[in-house]
Amino acid sequence: MILREEVPERGQYDIIVAGGGVAGVASAVSAARLGRKVLLIEKSMKLGGLATLGLINLFVPMCNGRGKQIIFGMAQEFLELSLRYGYGDLPKEFQNGRIPEKTLAAYRDRGQLPPRYMVRFSPEIFALTLTELCQKEGVHLLFDSVLSKPVMDPDRPGILSGVVVENKSGREYYSAQMFVDATGDGDLLFRAGVPTKARGNYHIYVGFGITLDSCKRAAELGDIGLATESFRGGNASLYGHNQPEGMPLYSGTSSESVNRYLITNQLEMLDKIKGDDRKSRDITTLPGMAQFRTTRCIDGDYVLKESDTYRHFADSVGAICDFDRRDYLFEIPFGALVKHGYDNLITAGRSAAGEGYAWDVLRVIPPAILSGQAAGVACAHALDEKRPIWDVDISRLQAELEREKVLIHFADEDVPAVSLDIHENND
Repeated sequence: MILREEVPERGQYDIIVAGGGVAGVASAVSAARLGRKVLLIEKSMKLGGLATLGLINLFVPMCNGRGKQIIFGMAQEFLELSLRYGYGDLPKEFQNGRIPEKTLAAYRDRGQLPPRYMVRFSPEIFALTLTELCQKEGVHLLFDSVLSKPVMDPDRPGILSGVVVENKSGREYYSAQMFVDATGDGDLLFRAGVPTKARGNYHIYVGFGITLDSCKRAAELGDIGLATESFRGGNASLYGHNQPEGMPLYSGTSSESVNRYLITNQLEMLDKIKGDDRKSRDITTLPGMAQFRTTRCIDGDYVLKESDTYRHFADSVGAICDFDRRDYLFEIPFGALVKHGYDNLITAGRSAAGEGYAWDVLRVIPPAILSGQAAGVACAHALDEKRPIWDVDISRLQAELEREKVLIHFADEDVPAVSLDIHENND
C-alpha cells in the first residue's frame, strides 16, 4: 500500500483532469477559462487521445443527416482548430450550421441524401494545436505521467484528496479539490471505488501508411491528406462483422488484454504486407495507444440507453446526434457523468455512462468533447457553490454552457415522423 506521506507533493490545484484526450482537454480548458487552476495529466507525449495518438482522426457527423448541425460548443471550436493548420475540408454545402433549403431540395429531387457535417484531419497537427490551446488558456500540463493511485480522504468517505503519478521524476503526489476522470477507461473512477461497467472490444487495428500510388494521387490533386492510406491488422467492424471466429473480445482493462491486442494485431498487419514490393509502400505511423472503443464506464446516476432517442432530459448538458445513423438525436444527461456519494469526482468522454449502442453514441469525438466541456464547467461551479459535483445548480450549468454555444436541447421539430435507419459506419 502507498502511504500519502511517502510521496513528495508537487502541486496543489483547484481541479485535476486525468487523461489528455479531447474530453480531458475540453474539461481542463473550460475550467481554466472560468478562472480555475487546472492540472492536466497525460500518460503519453501528446494530447488528443484516440483522435490523435489513436489515429481515429475523424470528427464524425455533428448534424442530424438532413442538413442541420446539432453539436456546437467546444466540439465546433476543436473541429475548427483541427483544420486551422492541417488538411481536411468540411462539406461546402453547410452555411452557418445548415444546408440551405434550396440545396436540400436539389438533393431530394435527385433521390440523394445530403452530406453530413464531418471531416478528417491531421492527427499530429491537431495534437500540436491542443498543446498550444492549453498553454494559451493557462492549463498546467504534465506529460509522460501515469496515474498510479488515487488517495482518498480518510475522514470523508468518497472524497478524493489527490492522485499519485509515476514519471521520470519518480513517484509524485498532486492534490486538488475537484477531479475529472477523462482517462477513457474509467481508471480513476475504478481505483477510487466508483461503481463502473465494462464491455469488450472487437479485433480492430488501423495504422497509417503511404504508397507510390497514394503519393502520386496527392501530388496530382495538390492535397497532402490523400497521401495517407490505412493499413490494418484486425479488420472487424464496429458491430463485430469480420471478428475472427472463436477470438475472445479484448477487455482493455488489464495488461494481459492490452498486450494480446497489440501483439496479435501488429503481427497480423505485418503478415498482410509481406508479399508487397517493399519499395512500393511504407507504414508511417502505428497507433500509439490501443484503439479500444469501450472498456469501462461509470455506472452513473443515469445510464443512457438507445431507447432514450428523442428524449429530453431536464439535466441535459448537450444535444448530440448519432454518428452512424441519420435522424437519431440524443441528449447527454448530467447524471451520466456523476455518481451520488462521490462528491468531487466526475467523468467525461468514453467513460460516460451508457449501455449498448448508446455507449457508442456517447463515446465518439464530438460528444466526448461536449461531456468534457460540461465536466470542466461543473467542477468550477461546484467549487463556487460549495456543493458536491452531483448537486451543482443544473440551471446555472446549462446557462453557462449555452453561453459557450452548446445546444442543450434538440428542437422537437427535428424529430422525424420516420427515422432513416441507415447505418453508414463512419467510425
